[in-house]
This record gives sequence, C-alpha cells and structure tokens, in this order.
Amino acid sequence: STDRFNTLEEKFDVPKSLFFVVAAILLPAIIFMIGGEKLISDLVGFLYPAYMSFKAIDSVDNADNAQWLTYWTVFAVFSILESTASFLTSFIPFYFYIKIGFFLWLYHPKFMGAQLVYNDVIRPILLPYLEQAKPAKKDK
Repeated sequence: STDRFNTLEEKFDVPKSLFFVVAAILLPAIIFMIGGEKLISDLVGFLYPAYMSFKAIDSVDNADNAQWLTYWTVFAVFSILESTASFLTSFIPFYFYIKIGFFLWLYHPKFMGAQLVYNDVIRPILLPYLEQAKPAKKDK
C-alpha cells in the first residue's frame, strides 16, 4: 500500500500525506451519508470486536476468548434491548454518540467494561433461569 501512495505522490506531485488526510475525511463522510449515525455506531460496535474475535480464535490464550465471548454476550443483550426500546432512543439527545462511547468502553483493554456489565448486570439476572434449566440429576 505504501507503493500505491508513492505512485500517487509521483503522478500528481502532491504529498502522500494529503491522500491519507483526504481518505480519512472522505471515507467516514461517505459512510455517514449512506447510513448516518446508526451505521457508524454499529460499525464501531462490530468491526474491531469481530477482528479481535477472529484473532482470539487462532490464539492459544484462553483469556482473550473469554473476553470476546463476554463482549458478544453483552453486545447481543444490548442489541435486543435497543431494538425493543427503539422508540425511546429518539428522545435521548446524542444517543448514537453515547452508544459509540459505550461500545468503546465495553471492549477497550483499559476498561474491559463488558466483563463489568456481564458480571454485575447480566449474569445475576440470567443465572437463576440457567440453574432452573439444568437437567435434574438422576438418583442411582
């Protein structure tokens, strides 16, 4: 890809950094025009976590597997709640920007918010139902 920028630089006699800046402005603008804030927030919540999940599948470390499984569990619960209460999101100012911040907090290595949400919110609510769903042990 560096060769392409060098070729563009020589062909148009413009610094390759300008091509990068234009692309960095144009690409998000096009994505915004196509799908708006919702598409951008959905991409933030999906692209990087999907990439890291694919990397985790091939790694030998189980900690990253647990991290990304937890993230996807929280993501799924959030998505279900969001679609169920979608009529409320229009009343929340800057909702999609808050959503982007929430997703970044969920998967950022410094915060690991997904583990917090799972352990403190989702797990305590679901655990009693999961216990009930376990098959009963048979007496010998």
